[in-house]
Amino acid sequence: MEKECLINRVPHIIGLYWIIKIASTTLGETGADMFSFTFNFGYLQTIVIFLSLFALALGIKLSMKGYHPTMYWITFTTSAIAGTAISDFIDRTLGFGYLIGSLLLFTLLVITLLLWYKKEKNINVENITTFHAEFYYWIAFLFANTLGTALGDYVADDLALGFKQSSIIIGGVLVVLGLAHYFTKISWLILFWIAFVLTRPFGASFGDLLTKPLEKGGLDLGTITASSIFAIILIIGIYKETQLEKERVIE
Repeated sequence: MEKECLINRVPHIIGLYWIIKIASTTLGETGADMFSFTFNFGYLQTIVIFLSLFALALGIKLSMKGYHPTMYWITFTTSAIAGTAISDFIDRTLGFGYLIGSLLLFTLLVITLLLWYKKEKNINVENITTFHAEFYYWIAFLFANTLGTALGDYVADDLALGFKQSSIIIGGVLVVLGLAHYFTKISWLILFWIAFVLTRPFGASFGDLLTKPLEKGGLDLGTITASSIFAIILIIGIYKETQLEKERVIE
């Protein structure tokens, strides 16, 4: 029983993780817009649907032993779609605006990380072996995904940089963070959380660039087409991750 508790329940943070994560977060943006606007569900109904799916997926994931790529990324993607809808509801429907919404969500993320650290004495995102640590891990991810959406909208809209320029700037920052990981002594955990949050506005800006009409600076692919593209990328990434995980188990 004790050995089972020490089995790692989350993926290793390698290049493939970030590829799948960006595909998932971009799908979170296009998928939330697809349900909210294309299917005309609205923010609130989309939130209810995907928070329920997230809670269901999380319950299944927490009940499982070890790391299971498909279930992990289903849980992650539902949190990404729910996070986008929640962010839009806070910023637009409730009228908080992108800046206040970002500050509110940042505060909630910090509180979650502090509670996580108080309980577990660490916030290691690459080695999660207990139920409580994984629970905090997912709540932090939900807030981080939601924060990333609000931050991306703030950069693109309030700072008037637009979808394309926002994607380029945030993408450049992510490259710098990657270089800092390999060539500096900055804490990898700090770099991880900065990159984790920023991949969300990158995905949001890139998703908007693909789906918004031409007159609004987008490529007008539509939410269904864009969501389908990133769903395919996500499935391929999960398949590759599953194969790598099987090889690790054999080793």
